[in-house]
Amino acid sequence: MQTSTQLSRRHLLTQAGGGAGMLALAALLADEGLLSNSLAAESATSKGTAPLNPLAPHAGHFPAKAKNVIWLFMNGGPSQVDTWDYKPELEKRDGQELKGFDKNTGFFTGQVGPVMKSPFKFAQHGKSGAWVSDIFPGMAQHVDDMAFVHSCYTGSNNHSPALFMINTGMAKMGHPCVGSWVTYGLGSESQSLPAFVAMTDPLGRGLPKGYSQNWGAGFLPSVYQGTWLKPSGDAIDNLYRPADQGDKQQRAALDLLARLNRKQLAERPHEAELAARIESFELAYRMQLAAPEAIDIQQEPEHIHKLYGVGEKRCDHFAKQCLMARRLVERGVRFVQIYSGGMENERSWDGHKDIKGNHEQFAGETDTPIAGLLADLKQRGLLENTLVVWGGEFGRLPIVQTGGTGRDHNPHAFTYWLAGGGVKGGVKHGATDELGHKAVEDRVHVNDLHATILHLLGLDHQKLTFRMSGRDFRLTDVAGHVVKEVLA
Repeated sequence: MQTSTQLSRRHLLTQAGGGAGMLALAALLADEGLLSNSLAAESATSKGTAPLNPLAPHAGHFPAKAKNVIWLFMNGGPSQVDTWDYKPELEKRDGQELKGFDKNTGFFTGQVGPVMKSPFKFAQHGKSGAWVSDIFPGMAQHVDDMAFVHSCYTGSNNHSPALFMINTGMAKMGHPCVGSWVTYGLGSESQSLPAFVAMTDPLGRGLPKGYSQNWGAGFLPSVYQGTWLKPSGDAIDNLYRPADQGDKQQRAALDLLARLNRKQLAERPHEAELAARIESFELAYRMQLAAPEAIDIQQEPEHIHKLYGVGEKRCDHFAKQCLMARRLVERGVRFVQIYSGGMENERSWDGHKDIKGNHEQFAGETDTPIAGLLADLKQRGLLENTLVVWGGEFGRLPIVQTGGTGRDHNPHAFTYWLAGGGVKGGVKHGATDELGHKAVEDRVHVNDLHATILHLLGLDHQKLTFRMSGRDFRLTDVAGHVVKEVLA
């Protein structure tokens, strides 16, 4: 005679009451839109059941102006005084010593030279009269859709911590990036594509410093980390099933794996990584059909290719990425981040030696594609719901770095612009001093920029939290104010 398995009273209550009951309740509440992802996951794991799909879409804290984000990241630190922040005083004082300058401001403390004028010409554009460097003839046509924040500042003059700061709100590794916080807070409109996609330089110039941690989920469940589209070869690893495996075989294998994983999860309900892994297998299966179509820009007509600059030698690579970004947000991808430039120095916007040559090169690679992206989003009615963000990790000094004609890092002042997604176009917020050295008027810290981006997406930066080690963490840490002046 076979004996039945013995169950303790606690185990029985967990499996029967907390398991089936909470699963049914969570499903009903989710169907009515009354249970957020974070609450669903917290409720389910505390009761010993697998969490609901963590990427299911749901509303934020209040009505959103933007549904998606495309962050155009100018890696290396573009110079504000050579791009968007016109300073005629630089020309007047060219070659003069900057009195009172702290040599520790930049990274190369022993290469401090005099004031250097911009090698570029500036002109006013649009009804707003925004000043734009002549290296951006394409983007200059869209300034009336942009809100410029000229008074950004950060806390580090070194690439790695500055990259972590602008991406995660903390100048050290291990924290979730903006895209991860956004997908944690809102989920994804597409259940067949990644919620968050990162694209990097495809010309062999390397990844930004800090590598994948710039789009990592940190201490959030790994399902919220960015999906890196590889710049060469298959864009996504293991996207296609083996040639000797059919769909029915793959589906059966995934079903078996899911049953085994769910059994394991029921016994260890607090293993969030296991829950994320279950969903990642299912997402990968759905992506096999959706992802190749989404990133196939060959389906676009010739006039769209021309609009973005696809096929033009110096900008073809970035043009393809911008067009891909539009196709992704059009299909429900929540957050897309594209990096212009690679590791450092002449391989990115890090113009230490020759600011003119460096910025002409990278502006030439990005200007037409970004202008095309803005025009395409607008003509399709997507700009209203898509927030486009442009900027880097810090700015550059108004003085020359001796030994060349470049500029060193400047954490005290840099420019960002935002467009679409609830942004008031044609406005300028904040200001730097007469040389563009420091932000002096309506200063905007990185925490403030993050708070503003979250606000446009319908998220309160003070309420978007994740409990770890007995503390509620958030993207803006214990700071951050929404820059209301740039909101429509």
